[in-house]
Amino acid sequence: MQTYLLSQQFNTRSLAENSTACPANATICSGTSCVLPEDNFNETLSVILSTVLTIMLALVMFSMGCNVDIKKFWGHIKRPWGIFVGFLCQFGIMPLTAFLLSLAFNVLPIQAVVVLIMGCCPGGTASNVIAYWVDGDMDLSISMTTCSTLFAMGMMPLCLFIYTKMWTDSNAIVLPYDSIGISLVALIIPVSFGMYVNYRWPSKAKVILKIGSIVGAILIVLIAVVGGILYKGSWIISPKLWIIGTIFPAAGYSLGFFLARIAGLSWHRCRTVSLETGMQNTQLCSTIVQLSFTPEQLELMFTFPLIYSIFQLLFALLILGGYRLYRKHRVKTKTDVEKTEEKEDSKSTSSHAKINGGFVSNETK
Repeated sequence: MQTYLLSQQFNTRSLAENSTACPANATICSGTSCVLPEDNFNETLSVILSTVLTIMLALVMFSMGCNVDIKKFWGHIKRPWGIFVGFLCQFGIMPLTAFLLSLAFNVLPIQAVVVLIMGCCPGGTASNVIAYWVDGDMDLSISMTTCSTLFAMGMMPLCLFIYTKMWTDSNAIVLPYDSIGISLVALIIPVSFGMYVNYRWPSKAKVILKIGSIVGAILIVLIAVVGGILYKGSWIISPKLWIIGTIFPAAGYSLGFFLARIAGLSWHRCRTVSLETGMQNTQLCSTIVQLSFTPEQLELMFTFPLIYSIFQLLFALLILGGYRLYRKHRVKTKTDVEKTEEKEDSKSTSSHAKINGGFVSNETK
C-alpha cells in the first residue's frame, strides 16, 4: 500500500513537472517561459510578410519623397543647422538617456546593454510618415533620417564604446553594417524617385503622397502586429524593462522637442526633430541583439526592442491626436477672428464711403 502511494505521488509530480516544462525544441527555456524556433508555417509567414512589408515600405518612402522639394532638401544639406540639432538629439540625448535610465533602475548588465543599443540606433522611417501627419518639415525629416542612418556607421560604435564599457566589452557587440547599409539604400533610392516625380509632375506627386501617407499609417500598425506574431517569445521579463520601454520613447520625444526649440527652430521643425529623436530603428536593434548574444542571454532582454516599438508608436499616435485637436481648435478660432475682422473692415469701408460721397479709394478695397 505504501509503495502504491509513493508511486502515485511520483507520477503526479512527473505530470506536474511535464505540464509546466518547456518543449524539447525550445531554444530558450526558464520554467514556463520559452522561446520556440520558427516552425515551417512561421518561417513561410516570416518570408511572405517580410517581402510584403519591404515592398510597402519602399512605396511609402517613394510617396514621402513626393513631398520633398529638391531645392529645400539641398538647402538643409548646405545649411545643416536643423540636421545638426537632430544629430545632437540622436547621438547625444538618446544614448545619454539610455545610460541614465539603466543606472536609475539598476538593471542587469546585459539588460543595460540592450537599452543602450536602442539608444544608439539611428532614426526609423516611421518618423517620416508621422511627421507628414503632424505637418512637419518633410525636407528636414527625410534628410535627418538619411543622415542619422549614414552617421550610425561611425557613431554607433563610438557611443557603445563610451557607455557600455562599465557593463561589458564593446567588442562583444556585433554591429551589422550590411543591415545599416541596406536600410540606407532602401531609404535613398525610393525617396530620390519620389523627389524626381515631385520635380517633374507636381500634381501627380500630390495624389501619390495622399495614397502613400494612408498606406504608411497602415504599415506602421501592421509592423507592430507582425512583430507580435513573429516575436512570440517570452514576455515574462523584468518589470524594470517594461518601465524603461515606456519612459524612454516619451523622454526622446520631449527632449528632442525642447532642444530644437532652444536651438531656435520653428514649431513645425521642432515637431519634426522630436519625432526623429524618439522614433528609433527598432528592427536594427533586434538584429544587433540577436547577432551579439547567446540564447540564455537573450531570455533576459529578447523582447525589449518590441516593447520600445509599441510604446514609441503609442506615444506618436498620442502626439498626432493631440496636434490634430489643437489644429482643429486653432483653425476654428482663427477663422472666427478673420470673419470678425472682415465685418469690421466692411463697416469702416462703408462709413468711409458715406463720408466721401460714395467714393472708395484703392487702399481700402
